[in-house]
Amino acid sequence: MMCIGQIGNLLPHVTLSANLSQHLMPAWGLSAAEGGLMASGYAFGYMLAVPVLTTLTDRIDARLVLLGGSIVSGLATMAFGLFAQGFWSGMVIWSLAGLGFAGAYMPGLKALTDRLPAGDTSRAVTLYTSSFSLGVGLSFLAAQLVADGLGWRAAFFVTGIGPVAMVIACVLIEPRRPAPRSGRLLNFAPVFANREALGYILGYGAHCFELYGIRTWLVGFWTFVVSHQGAPSWLSPVVLSVCFAVISMPASILGNEAALKFGRHRAITVVMIASACVAAVIGFNATAPGWVLALLLLVYGLTVPADSGALTAGMSAAAVSEHRGATLALHSTVGFGLSAAGAWGTGVALDMAGGPQSATGWLLVFVVLAAGIALGPLALLWARTRPPALKLRRENTR
Repeated sequence: MMCIGQIGNLLPHVTLSANLSQHLMPAWGLSAAEGGLMASGYAFGYMLAVPVLTTLTDRIDARLVLLGGSIVSGLATMAFGLFAQGFWSGMVIWSLAGLGFAGAYMPGLKALTDRLPAGDTSRAVTLYTSSFSLGVGLSFLAAQLVADGLGWRAAFFVTGIGPVAMVIACVLIEPRRPAPRSGRLLNFAPVFANREALGYILGYGAHCFELYGIRTWLVGFWTFVVSHQGAPSWLSPVVLSVCFAVISMPASILGNEAALKFGRHRAITVVMIASACVAAVIGFNATAPGWVLALLLLVYGLTVPADSGALTAGMSAAAVSEHRGATLALHSTVGFGLSAAGAWGTGVALDMAGGPQSATGWLLVFVVLAAGIALGPLALLWARTRPPALKLRRENTR
């Protein structure tokens, strides 16, 4: 039920990105940097709100935060279709939609884990996080089909209805009050002291940089490919973007299974390095035939999300129970902060190297994505390397 609710909450998620290059940038005369910055507003609003909203779930029922966030997300998405008239109004409204989603994603995970039985919850957490990909796939599909048929403003109205599914789920699940807590609400000191959890959090940031960057510009890149190299008539930006998103769900699940079998750090590191390599290959072959790039993008659609479930499950397992809400909050703050950087940074790179109609521009976009994800293994390596003082203290306690 929670996974279905989350899919509904994700229906607005890429409505702006799906219509950015084909509708919003031409209509409002935006550069790629401005378009990327406007798309990053969603992640920026999320980043500002998630520390408070997710940490709050250590003190009140996460279901209540989830309910409020879902309502705000849906209303703000509809408001974009009604009131957005250019860069600044679009940026503000889309940031409000991201703020609402801050109360919907990680608080939803907290509401789920609070109601799971004791024991290893990694598969349940991975199913929840991997359903993110199915929701994004449906968002790409609905946003583009409605925009093509009824206009881009209608796309925001239709996708804004999606969060109703999570509102219904919140009404149906049983209440659960956390144990009373005292002290400061935003106390991240215990999380920063948890080096194992922090390694997964920083790795998740690298993952989000890459993920949000490619989701922001996937439709734009494939539009470039179709117009310059050609592609089968059935392989439109709608079909490719939906396939790219939907295959992320099994990829995330299989990635977590590999982490359980071979070890999380090892599996995540291999996936991240593979993803950086695929991104670089796509960038250096931006003028290759369309069918070649389609295959490479589908491979990329497998490598980009394959570390997501393992990273979040690793963070959740490493979190101290009484600080799980704060750990989730920092996880999301870092992740979506770097998501905003990924969307804007790739847009800047695209402008610097010639714009959306330049193969050199797309080369630089994919090089930036590859560099971003390549930092993930370094974060995991850092987390496994204990400071000398900590090693000495542990040896003395033995």
